[in-house]
Amino acid sequence: MAGVVSGAKQAQRWAACITAALLPLAAGPIVAGPVAAAPEAAAVAAPATVQRAVWLSDRRVALWVNSPAMGRPVQVQLLLARDWNSRPDAKFPVLFLLDGLRATDDENGWTKDASADEFFADKNVTVVLPVGGQSSFYADWLEPNNGQNYKWETFLTKELPPLLEGQWRATNVRGVEGLSMGGTAAMFLAARNPGWVRHAASYSGFLTLTTLGMPQAVNFAMRDAGGFSSEAMFGPPTSELWAEHDPYQLAEKLKDISLYVSSGSGTAGATDPLSDIPGITTNYAGMGLEVLSRLTTQNFVAKLNKVTIPVQVNYRESGTHTWPYWDFEMRQSWPQAAAAIGVDATPSGCRIGGAIAGVVQANNWLGQCLTAEYPAANGVAQDFTGGQVFYSQATGAIPTGGMIGGTYQGVSGPGSGLGLPTSGEQLLPDGRGRFQTFQTGAIYWTPQTGAHPVRGAILDEWGKQGYEGGPAGYPTGLEQATPHKDGVVQGFEHGPIYFSPASGAHLVQGLILGKYSQLGYEDSPFGFPTSDEIGIKDFGRMTRFEGGNIYWSPLSGAWGVRNGAVMDAWGALGFENGQLGFPTGDETQIPGGTQQSFQGGTVIVKDDKAQVVAIDGRPVALPALPADTPADPPNPEAPAPAAQAPPAPAPGAQTPAAQAPAAAPQASNVVPQVPNVVPQAPAAAPQAPAIPPVLGPQVPAAAPDAPADVMPQAPAPAAATPEVLPQVPATTPGTPTIVLDIPPASSPGFP
Repeated sequence: MAGVVSGAKQAQRWAACITAALLPLAAGPIVAGPVAAAPEAAAVAAPATVQRAVWLSDRRVALWVNSPAMGRPVQVQLLLARDWNSRPDAKFPVLFLLDGLRATDDENGWTKDASADEFFADKNVTVVLPVGGQSSFYADWLEPNNGQNYKWETFLTKELPPLLEGQWRATNVRGVEGLSMGGTAAMFLAARNPGWVRHAASYSGFLTLTTLGMPQAVNFAMRDAGGFSSEAMFGPPTSELWAEHDPYQLAEKLKDISLYVSSGSGTAGATDPLSDIPGITTNYAGMGLEVLSRLTTQNFVAKLNKVTIPVQVNYRESGTHTWPYWDFEMRQSWPQAAAAIGVDATPSGCRIGGAIAGVVQANNWLGQCLTAEYPAANGVAQDFTGGQVFYSQATGAIPTGGMIGGTYQGVSGPGSGLGLPTSGEQLLPDGRGRFQTFQTGAIYWTPQTGAHPVRGAILDEWGKQGYEGGPAGYPTGLEQATPHKDGVVQGFEHGPIYFSPASGAHLVQGLILGKYSQLGYEDSPFGFPTSDEIGIKDFGRMTRFEGGNIYWSPLSGAWGVRNGAVMDAWGALGFENGQLGFPTGDETQIPGGTQQSFQGGTVIVKDDKAQVVAIDGRPVALPALPADTPADPPNPEAPAPAAQAPPAPAPGAQTPAAQAPAAAPQASNVVPQVPNVVPQAPAAAPQAPAIPPVLGPQVPAAAPDAPADVMPQAPAPAAATPEVLPQVPATTPGTPTIVLDIPPASSPGFP
């Protein structure tokens, strides 16, 4: 029930509701009959899969997980363990952090309103942050409500653990912690799912749900937070489901689990706004909710004591139902949690030296050292709270961070075909994007497109066109293998660039792209593009393909003309410059042959012989077509795209896991892991391919080294492009130090 409710009338409503719930609690719990066999979450019918992954940094990932139980993708963010990069063969225990009643769909409160990302940066545990679930209590609901089909218990306890263990190097050792609603859920999920966790913590949770008045108080809170009904969750207050999810009633099932509970007193603490009455805060709802939490927690602890189950209890002398207190309790409970799930609670020692030391000194956004130097491709790497630094004799010491650094790790970092970084992150001339160069490619980022690498022949072609300032714009996804032919494709803002060994790399855009999608992309008879867009008469455009051309003009629209008899006949009359003009339809089947319409008539092919009929029905004589007649006009420079280019579609259909191109010039062995879906073009674009799971970066392992005395600093605001400082003495050979005085690229708000 996290959140502050403002307004005098609202505060009065809260006070009345809380008072009604407090009176029975003050007299002690009303004990219902024993809960003999609380049902577990429903069995999983199908495994959860990763639909999409976005690397927000080198150790923070946002996943969209397809939940069969909920029937939709659920966002989960991971704070990866400290040694994730330096020990690629290691697996790590998991700690779930559950949000409060007012959970939002953009980011979990533990990183949005507290500092879990900073606190766990040096901890060897992978933190799992479910996103969303407002008013859900992380339960499996009886029925959909308010547009949500909540099946959180099944998702968290049955669907997500196998995926984390199979794809994200998680062990089967887990803990769960939560605040307010999440604290309630932490206890009943642990009790209802034996073996799911070894540690459970509740901060200001409501640990008695069946006491007289509590179902009504919960319903009031859920109505206030999103307009949800508790009857859709557990049924009416008399339903057995309330008892089956009540931590008090389930207390005996928490045996052998490390337990931690805490709550404040409701009086004003150090972070609360004060009223005119000493010790009383103006956050009346936060005060009342914390009093309610204290009483339900005391009853729960009394039940645990009665059944001789140990629990660590902290009743604070002050404090209200607000985030500063929960952030404090998370830190206070960590030693117990770490011991329960087998994590060494002491920070790892590391020291900074050589050329890397100079980079860290010049870039305070890197923050505190997390690991010792460890091997990385043909150099070494070292991890920090704000990013990484890579060093080799060939490249020098270069920092990476933010979403560019995260994307780099998402494609296997220095073990990928991108090689090591060769420059710091730089602001681009348009003021919108940033980029960083690597030995065999570059990664570009904007707030709208995210961060994506570009390499090989596609990078060469994009560069010839002017990079981000050219007709393609910024990249919008990773390079993908075309599903049925030897080639690759990468999405950009204004169209994809295709490459195959036979055709080279070419951009397809605008309404010509829309027609290409209708025809079936590279799987159609047109195959791969063999030219970029070409300007022709009457403000028209054309693009050549292996199996024909696609033409567009303002009056005729976009249509394809295939190589063969129709193309030959049209060409004999001068293509679009002749009396037939532009095509006005695609080639279609007729009895005994095919035909295609043009502005000035129709080409009909029967028995491999073409005849032309003018628009008025008169036959048109065909001159002989010499063998060396050019099929297309010359390619003028830099034509504009075909009229109001639509967004790029997702090329191909049913794309399998992406692979590196077989023979792209200067191509590398980057294996794209999580291609983003390119926006669909108008006109029947095939569905985007399912996105495969992302594996963690694969780099050699290294043992931790001695501690370093480096304190974290927040990144500076975006400023100028990087400069180069003089060489610094180093244990590794002295190299220029890159000064990155703009912070790493980061999204304006997490997805």
